[in-house]
Amino acid sequence: MRFALLALTATLLSAQTPYTLLIKGGHVIDPKNGRSAKLDVAIQGNRIAKVAPDIPASQASRVANANGLYVVPGLIDIHAHVYAGTGVKALTGDSSVYPDGFSFRTGVTTLVDAGSSGWRNFEDFRQRVIDRAQTRVFAFINIVGNGMSPSGEDDNAEMQSAQAAAIARKHKDVVVGFKTAHYAGEGWPSVDGALAAAKAVDMPIMVDFGYLTLNRNLRTLLGDKMRAGDIYTHCYSGHRGELGEDGKVNAAFVTGRKRGVIFDVGHGGGSFYWNIAEPITKQGFWPDSISTDLHTGSMNAGMKDMANVMSKILNLGAPLEEVIKMSTWNPAKQIKHPELGNLDEGAVADIAVLKVEQGKFGFIDSAGATLTGDKKLTAELTLRAGKIVWDLNGIAATDWKSFKYQKRASKP
Repeated sequence: MRFALLALTATLLSAQTPYTLLIKGGHVIDPKNGRSAKLDVAIQGNRIAKVAPDIPASQASRVANANGLYVVPGLIDIHAHVYAGTGVKALTGDSSVYPDGFSFRTGVTTLVDAGSSGWRNFEDFRQRVIDRAQTRVFAFINIVGNGMSPSGEDDNAEMQSAQAAAIARKHKDVVVGFKTAHYAGEGWPSVDGALAAAKAVDMPIMVDFGYLTLNRNLRTLLGDKMRAGDIYTHCYSGHRGELGEDGKVNAAFVTGRKRGVIFDVGHGGGSFYWNIAEPITKQGFWPDSISTDLHTGSMNAGMKDMANVMSKILNLGAPLEEVIKMSTWNPAKQIKHPELGNLDEGAVADIAVLKVEQGKFGFIDSAGATLTGDKKLTAELTLRAGKIVWDLNGIAATDWKSFKYQKRASKP
């Protein structure tokens, strides 16, 4: 009888608090669903249960106060380098970072490694990093066998499309495409190799164009080679003639966009400059996606983190709703994971709560030059699959005076 009463009490309590967490009072921006309004977001377990105005706090066992803040889907950074821990002095090792140390604190719940590993060492990358991270990690496979290793990315013999495609098929749950980068030779073997692998498994390629020659130029790359859905990263680098000598955006960019090519920021340590980004965006050519090119060099220089790069695009004049779209729903579609990057009811509860600070802030580019802006994004709260993984100021926490601490075991 006593057991039955306890069970009934638990059932009634559960009915009274159907949600495990309620994010209350924030301004929801959910580009997929066209939402930009003050709404509450209720979570049950690892899923979004309800998005609606004025959900009673009594219906949740825990409440996060998001007054004055923006509630958005978990951010998706589609250009990062996280193949850490190998001991190699390259992006296949020491120059990469472990994902969990640099994702949640900036609102990022999904990172996409951009070609650090190739078809030879991807499986080591998966067991060493991807399968151990709390952050969701996807990957573009480098068309070069050992990826961004000390041996470089110019060996044509290592550009094996069939092997790369085979690895992608085997690991299709985490592989989202193929990467070609830093190629300094003649011709198009790296781009053609990546395209051949991509066509075999119906995935996109990401291109870090490398070095220009008379025959290797943006006109051919964006007008002939790349397909709709393929991604041109480092779009504001200026290294490949993105901005013409006449001060106008390269006509190849316009052609590429008409053909459906995706343009990604990929800030990095040497691929974002104010004298390129400002005139190009002023002409209306905004990125489709915002990404960091995260690695040990970029994070300690002008790039810093995802929120900082988003703040740069915001201060160039993009509306906040578009900046969020470039960091959530757009990249989700680009990597063909439309289940992410949104606040659908029933979707996994990957959520970022952001603050837009007003003031005077300096934003540094890859040359060390600064632009002064009046808005800065900060991640206040991050949820990964319904779990609070970052809470900067304790907006989802209980005051210590009313917190029920567990009794600590005494030493024997």
